[in-house]
Amino acid sequence: MRISTTIFLTDETVTPVRLARELEQRGFGGLYLPEHTHIPVSRRTPYPMGGELPREYGRTLDPFVALGQAAAVTERLTLGTGITLVAQHDPIDLAKQAATLDHLSGGRFTLGVGYGWNVEEAADHGVEWATRRDRVRDRMALMRALWADEPTGYAGASGSVQASEAHPKPFQRPRGPVNGPRTLIGGGAGPKLFAHIAEYADGWLPIGGGGLTECLPKLRAAWEEAGRDPESLQVVPYAVRPSPGKLAHYAELGIEEVVLQLPPAAEPEVLRTLDAYAAFL
Repeated sequence: MRISTTIFLTDETVTPVRLARELEQRGFGGLYLPEHTHIPVSRRTPYPMGGELPREYGRTLDPFVALGQAAAVTERLTLGTGITLVAQHDPIDLAKQAATLDHLSGGRFTLGVGYGWNVEEAADHGVEWATRRDRVRDRMALMRALWADEPTGYAGASGSVQASEAHPKPFQRPRGPVNGPRTLIGGGAGPKLFAHIAEYADGWLPIGGGGLTECLPKLRAAWEEAGRDPESLQVVPYAVRPSPGKLAHYAELGIEEVVLQLPPAAEPEVLRTLDAYAAFL
């Protein structure tokens, strides 16, 4: 099982360059970074975990810039977003960012796709909350058109693009109905989420990794019903607080990668946590 990590990198934490070098030198598999463009101070939307919203949410670095730095100083470390709030992006710009990072890193990029939880943040981007999942689906289809080998147009409910020259192409090659970087969708288990995963992704990025024993058969059924290769489904538990028993359970379920949560802290505390996590490598 590959052991990857995630962290809220901010202007107050360890730097992307320092962290990426330490992760690769120690043998960790990957680095995933979250995204928030801003956090409106109105705070009408409650923090999903309960209590006060942690300080780091309003201070996150841009994940594509930070991952670009990480890519430049590593050779094997995989790089991912956990997650990209696709509904809040211009899809033509986002397609260019993702393709460029995948190209420059030699195919090491994973696009983690999410729907978001902060209504006020999304509203500032012009996102109608009730339609955000369909907006993400539509924008991912537009991005796949730009990533296609031949100029391909797309017209959807929330955007369109003419058949265009759009380079660089992602390093990773098409597989099944999916082209572009490795794509994992985050979100709570349910029929609509599983249908979208089977339609346009490589797998699921479940936060915390709880309930997989009950959920995986349903996801696998949706995957196979969509005509996808059963062996190609990827499930990557995300932001996990590890224990030997938990990781052993994931291994029994056939999980091949798990993403462990690092503290949003300065270098000494992050390195101490990596030392502790090294026992799981």
